[in-house]
Amino acid sequence: QVELVESGGGWVQAGGSLRLSCAASGLTFSVYAMHWFRQAPGKEREFVAAITRNGGSTDYADSVKGRFTISRDNAKNMVYLQMNSLKPEDTAVYYCAARGTLILRTAGQLNYWGKGTLVTVSS
Repeated sequence: QVELVESGGGWVQAGGSLRLSCAASGLTFSVYAMHWFRQAPGKEREFVAAITRNGGSTDYADSVKGRFTISRDNAKNMVYLQMNSLKPEDTAVYYCAARGTLILRTAGQLNYWGKGTLVTVSS
């Protein structure tokens, strides 16, 4: 049974930083591209960042490019999202997700999801 568990969310003032973590189990982690999505109240779930299985390639939404960094540790079955220069519009529940080897930008294409961790950025 695949399980993705996010942690590290919380409250932060604008301009601050947070580091999200996602612990994966029940899958051969090193063959999966890993993703972060987010969903703000009243909005659709949107792509944030993704990383290929060996960490050699990453992809970011334009809204977070230059501020967020995705990374992974295949030895620990972990994926991370370092979020710097946070803005109030980054407030959302952040989800870790996976499906296969490819980076996917559409939430409906992913089939493994965590329950999410809430990030709140105050102005």
